[in-house]
Amino acid sequence: MGLFGKKLKQEHKVMLQAERAGGKLLPEYHRATPECPRPERWSMYDSMTAEAEVLEFLRTLVTTVKPELVVETGSFLGVSTLWMAEGMKANGFGKIISCEYDPKVFAAAKEKIEGHELAPFIELRNESSLEMKVEGTIDILFSDSDVDIRESEVRRFLPQVRPTGLVLMHDASSHMKTVRNAAFKLEAEGLLSCVFLPTPRGLVIAQRREGRA
Repeated sequence: MGLFGKKLKQEHKVMLQAERAGGKLLPEYHRATPECPRPERWSMYDSMTAEAEVLEFLRTLVTTVKPELVVETGSFLGVSTLWMAEGMKANGFGKIISCEYDPKVFAAAKEKIEGHELAPFIELRNESSLEMKVEGTIDILFSDSDVDIRESEVRRFLPQVRPTGLVLMHDASSHMKTVRNAAFKLEAEGLLSCVFLPTPRGLVIAQRREGRA
């Protein structure tokens, strides 16, 4: 379990909270930050799934850039996976490979996605993002797993990301720091060019510096 052990219990707790909420939208309750002083203006389904407005952004991003392949780390309950798959359905093509390390959480995500009309666009895997093998060129990488491994994830998959592709890192607020600092580090090394969107939990949208026309 090691690196992931501490996070698992929290994931299970939030999973139960999400089940009790029954899909009801709630005001975002993450604390205010200098870049996002009014987080309550955003909405959420739970404290781990991306904010509702970020989910809408992900779907629109898919319809805007028309990716063939999206890789998502940290499926959790599969909500963001389904939102991106909605964009692929609108496009008429595409595939999402999404991984979830925790077997219990994976089972819940699998149950949600299996039989869903969007399931043909999704390949859900129960494995670590740091061990998962993906074939092909990645058009969008959405890093949303354990915050302590986001930097390692990006470094691992970056060589496969198309030069014109996108790298997204969730939970990059100045309060949460770990992911934000990782993005700054990757940018300082010349690997990424980053934009830090001022959402409650923070969202980095970036591109590789190497290979851009």
